[in-house]
Amino acid sequence: MVGERAVSSGGDGLDELETPCLLLDADRLKANVDGMRARLDGLGVTLRPHLKTAKSLAVARVAMAQASGPATVSTLREAEYFAEGGVRDMIYAVGIAPQKLDRVGAIRRRWGADLAIVLDSIVQADAVAAWGQRTGDTLPVLIEVDGDGHRSGVGPHDGERLVGIGRALAPGAALRGVLLHAGDSYGLHDPAALRDAAEAERAAAVAAASILRAAGLPCPVVSVGSTPTARYAERLDGVTEMRAGVFMIGDLFQAGVGSCAVADIALTVLATVIGHQREKGWIITDAGWMALSRDRGTAAQSVDQGYGVVCDRAGRPLRDLIVRGANQEHGILAVRQGSTATLPDLPIGTRLRILPNHACATGAQHDRYHVVADGKHTGEIWPRINGW
Repeated sequence: MVGERAVSSGGDGLDELETPCLLLDADRLKANVDGMRARLDGLGVTLRPHLKTAKSLAVARVAMAQASGPATVSTLREAEYFAEGGVRDMIYAVGIAPQKLDRVGAIRRRWGADLAIVLDSIVQADAVAAWGQRTGDTLPVLIEVDGDGHRSGVGPHDGERLVGIGRALAPGAALRGVLLHAGDSYGLHDPAALRDAAEAERAAAVAAASILRAAGLPCPVVSVGSTPTARYAERLDGVTEMRAGVFMIGDLFQAGVGSCAVADIALTVLATVIGHQREKGWIITDAGWMALSRDRGTAAQSVDQGYGVVCDRAGRPLRDLIVRGANQEHGILAVRQGSTATLPDLPIGTRLRILPNHACATGAQHDRYHVVADGKHTGEIWPRINGW
């Protein structure tokens, strides 16, 4: 912890930046990626990083095994952007809408990208097969499997649907495998429960793959993925790859789950103190929800972090100081309710850094990262994209 007064700049270069803006700590980013890669190497699976949090080619190049991939994307805008940047091996990991197939095909043709798609119904499979027959482009397809009742997918033991989808693809598409996302793991925090969730995800993936293979259908890829299960899996027998994304940047929600430590979070919003309401115990900054996002995901966790945790300009949390409220362009800082901490003396003009609740949502408010390393702004700007 730091003292109660603002920390001076110390030549960190942050005074040169307009606020609010997004800072990315390149040292923490690399450490997070190296740690996850080493863990998955030990479990014998490939890391296929999900780029939906980063949305940046510069970050992708840190996260991927090589410049061509592999990678996971959540929008076709991402697929286009990363393909243009040289990424060739991608999974578009959102259920396909038939109206998007022409755009998928255009990405594959223009950049020579091996862009695979995901689906979980015979209706989609029929549409993809018909499109492939019409265009001559045999799309690689993964069947989404629902291992925990979270959202989309076929039940891992629903052989009739799994095999039906696989056979429906045969006339004009190529079944590549199965794909799962253990979304319910985000609601957990107990290590034992997270280990169980990881094992349940693995077992569901292997069961679905076995059904397809027993029916004579190909299933070379068994793809699972979430940051919590990637962190807590004890074995991944039968799995070929892990898709995880937020691990490389981290956020307060993941810290609440136990997937990272607060000290691992590589993303902060740089803000400036612009006023005080001393009788209310408030400090006002120029970073409201347009800079931080409206995400309040930690409100359902054991520790409610408001709209973000307030740090000094070196990125060290100030004792129990959070963004308690957020208007469009105003952030309201206050001491956490129930704390014995005192409101620090932060004069107008003080630079602060805010740790985000949800890195994806906060990142989406910005079009670039200002890179920091070794505690200083490097002067580098890494562009990021948004949109669909």
